[in-house]
Amino acid sequence: MESYISPGLIISLIVVAIGIFIIAKGLVIVRQSEVMVIERLGSFNRILESGVNIIIPFIERPRPISMIRYVRMGDEYHPVTSDEARIDRRETVMDFPGQPVVTTDNVTVKINGALYYQIIDPRRAVYEVANMSQAVEVLAKTTLRSVVGKMELDRLFESRSEVNNAIQAEMEEAASKWGVKLTRVEVQDISMPEEVEEAMRLQMAAERKRRATVTEAEGEKSAAIAMAQGQRESAILNAQGDKESAILRAQGEQESIRLVLSAMGDTEENKQTVIGYLLGQSYIKVLPNMAKDGERVFVPYESSALLGSMGMFRELAGSPEDTVRQHLQRDGLRGGLVGSAGNS
Repeated sequence: MESYISPGLIISLIVVAIGIFIIAKGLVIVRQSEVMVIERLGSFNRILESGVNIIIPFIERPRPISMIRYVRMGDEYHPVTSDEARIDRRETVMDFPGQPVVTTDNVTVKINGALYYQIIDPRRAVYEVANMSQAVEVLAKTTLRSVVGKMELDRLFESRSEVNNAIQAEMEEAASKWGVKLTRVEVQDISMPEEVEEAMRLQMAAERKRRATVTEAEGEKSAAIAMAQGQRESAILNAQGDKESAILRAQGEQESIRLVLSAMGDTEENKQTVIGYLLGQSYIKVLPNMAKDGERVFVPYESSALLGSMGMFRELAGSPEDTVRQHLQRDGLRGGLVGSAGNS
C-alpha cells in the first residue's frame, strides 16, 4: 500500500514553517544597557529597550550605527570599522593615537589622549551624524590642537587637568547635538623631540642645583644668626656680670674706707692719709705686672711720692691697720674685723 501525503498537509507544514520563521525573525531580545533603533519602511519608528521585543519582519528592521575602534599592535593603532545594530549605552573609552601639536613656543609634541563618552540619545547618534565615533574622534583631535596651541611647553606639563577640562568644555556643545555625553578627557602621554627633552633635563638639573644652593645658604644664614644671637647674649651676660662685680667691689671698698675713717677719725688729715695709703697699695699691686714687660720700670713721680708718704706714714704713725686696730680696741671692737676691712 503506497503512502499518500495530501496537498493540504504540505501546505500546513509550509505555513507552520513560515510562522516559525516569522516569529523567530520578529522576536528580538535586547540585553541590558543596549537599545535598538527600529525603522518601519525606511523611517524611524521606535527604540527597543532591554528585554523581549517583537518586530514585524521585512517591514521593520534595526538601523545600524557605524563605529570605529582602534586596535593597538605594538606602537601603532589600526582602525576597525563596524556596523552595529545594537547600540551600547554604557560609558565607552576611545583611545585614539597620538597627535602632533605645536605649542606657542614653537615646540612640536606628540600627545596621546583618551576620550570617555556615553550615548544618551540613540536616535540622534544614528540620524544626526553619519559616523558618530569618527566625528567625536576628529572633534577631540582638533580641540586638542586648539587648546594646546595656546599654551607653552612648561605650562602644558604643569596643567594637564586644565587641558582636560578645556577640551571637554569645548567639545560638550557639539557632542550634545549628536546625542553623546562626554564624561571626561585625559591626556595620557606627551612625547617630545630628543633635543627638547635633553634641554629640559639640563634645566631641571640646574633648577635642583639652584634650590640646593639656596637651601645651603639659608642654613648658613640661620646658623650665623643663631651664633650672633648667642654671642650677643653671652656679651650681655658678661657685661652684667662685670657690672655687678664692679658694683660689689666698689661697695666693699667704700665700706672699707668708711670703717678705716671711723676708726681713725673723720678729719681732713686722716682722710688724706687713708687715700694716699690706698693709692699706694694699688700701685704696689700693679708693679709686678709692669715688671714683666721689660727689664726697666719707670715709676711716675706721683707714685714715688705716694710710696714715700706710705713709708713716712708707717714710720710716724705705724701702719693704718695698727691705727685702726687701736681705735677699735679703744671703742671695744674686735681687731679682726678691722684688719679684714683694711686688707680689702
